[in-house]
Order: sequence, then structure tokens, then C-alpha cells
Amino acid sequence: MSSLFEIFVPLFVAMGPLTVLPIFLSMTDDMSVKSSRELARKAILTAFFIALVLIIAGQALFRFLSITVDDLRVAGGIILLLIAVYDLVFSSEKRKTANVDDVGIVPLGTPLIVGPATMTAAVVLADQHGRLLTLLMLVANLVIIGAMLHYSDKLKTYINPSVSKAFGKVMSLFLAAIAVAMFRSGILGFIQNG
Repeated sequence: MSSLFEIFVPLFVAMGPLTVLPIFLSMTDDMSVKSSRELARKAILTAFFIALVLIIAGQALFRFLSITVDDLRVAGGIILLLIAVYDLVFSSEKRKTANVDDVGIVPLGTPLIVGPATMTAAVVLADQHGRLLTLLMLVANLVIIGAMLHYSDKLKTYINPSVSKAFGKVMSLFLAAIAVAMFRSGILGFIQNG
């Protein structure tokens, strides 16, 4: 039982459901319940398949691609920053024309749900505790995040539309800050390991 806890908690912290939910709410502000749930499903499936590959392939995949976790941090940071800036500059009507399928994959599936921290945790935990237990705890975390995103429309009913729009812009600013933090940690990793 302690092994399950030792795997579950680091994955929960790395995936950060309490960080993902508000960003998801701001992204789906003008969507129908059906569309937002479809987006949540795509994000969870994307996150699952990416993490599954990492758990199975582990460090071998990184070596094969000649990449490091710091490379992922920098790339993820750039992607999130571009999305955050786009969201801050353009109106929600402009955002409606964006491809919903793409948003479910990037940035929600990756790098928000399964980003560099989750990738690193999945690889390390699979090596330490075995692939099966790590996969089970990954699925448990994805079920929690999936349920939160699936029923996020219930939260919207308690939020005033003007407050919701302001909240969306604030979350875009936080998303930009998360992006900068990812980028910075990647660059620092290059300097320390270089």
C-alpha cells in the first residue's frame, strides 16, 4: 500500500489537477457542455497515451531521440507561452475559430496534464516501482483529472459571466508565468548539466 502512495502522490503533484482545471475553464468559457466534455476526453486520452509510451519505453526513448527533460521543458514553455499570449491578445470570438482537436492535444493533453514533470516522474517511478503499478497510479490520477474536467460545467453555473471572462484573462497570465518557469528551469538545467 505504501508503494501505491509513493507512486500516486508524485504523479498527482506533477500533473497538477488544481492548475489544469482553472486553465481548462478559461479555455472552454464559450463552449457548449458537449464540446468542453469532448475536449476533456481528447486531453485525457492524449495524456494517457503519452505517459503510457514513457512508462513502457522509459529512458530508452529519450536516448533514442537524443533529448533530455530540459529539452522538453524549453519546448513546452515556448508552446504554452505562445498560447497564453494568443489568448491574452485575441478575443474569445477569435479563439472560437481555433481547432478544438488541437487544443485538446496541445496544450491540455501535453504539456499541461503530462508535461516535463509528469514525464520525468513516470520514467523514474516506472524504474523504481515497476511499470504496472506506475501505470495503475497514472490511470487513477487521470480518472480524477478527467472527472474534474468532465463536470467543470457545473462550476461555471456559479460564476458570473463577466467574472468568468476576467478570470480567463488572469488564468492566461498565469499560464504565461508557468510557461516562463518551464523555460527558465530548462535553461538552468542546460547550464548546470552543460
